[in-house]
Amino acid sequence: MNNINTVEHSQRDRPRYLSLILQYIPFSLVIIRLCLSPLLLWDALDGITSNWFIFGFVLAFLSDIFDGVIARRIGVSTASLRQADSLADVCLYLCIGISAWLVHPDVITEFSIPLSLIILMQLIWLVVNLAKYGKPASYHTYSAKTWGVTLFIATIALFGFNYAGFTLFMMIAVGCLHTLEEIAMTLILPTWTHDVLSIVHARKIVSYKE
Repeated sequence: MNNINTVEHSQRDRPRYLSLILQYIPFSLVIIRLCLSPLLLWDALDGITSNWFIFGFVLAFLSDIFDGVIARRIGVSTASLRQADSLADVCLYLCIGISAWLVHPDVITEFSIPLSLIILMQLIWLVVNLAKYGKPASYHTYSAKTWGVTLFIATIALFGFNYAGFTLFMMIAVGCLHTLEEIAMTLILPTWTHDVLSIVHARKIVSYKE
């Protein structure tokens, strides 16, 4: 009889345990991306990259896609998780940028002006957000997702095929447009808000509060 009750109790608790496990998946994916980033840089320290570099980067990129998807699907897309997600993205592409400088210094030199422009715009974005909210924004806009795709394409083209033409220009152009949109969103949103998909959505939030 006790064995039957134990089995029934275990079956009742199984959905609760499964729910707890699912809640930790998005955060685990963020941690994976944070751990992969310095490993990618480590692989590039000698001026060349192995096949692992592409594999590790693709894995990090996929973790960036699915952490948000899973978090929204199971209802755990909290502000702290989204901030951690943004931090992991910064770490990943900072390591990718340094790796590009180590492995392809000629490309960095050739594209120094447009790359400096996007870096400057990102610094302005950071200053604007810190001045208004005291912390970086975490909007996860459509334009940010588009920029992420162009960053992925440019990275694969550069490290996988030694190509840095149209793909790099496309990444920089999309990044500039994305940064301008998010700066404008920060200027019009009165308080820090996460997961605002576009400036249109930001204007709706402002109109609703008014």
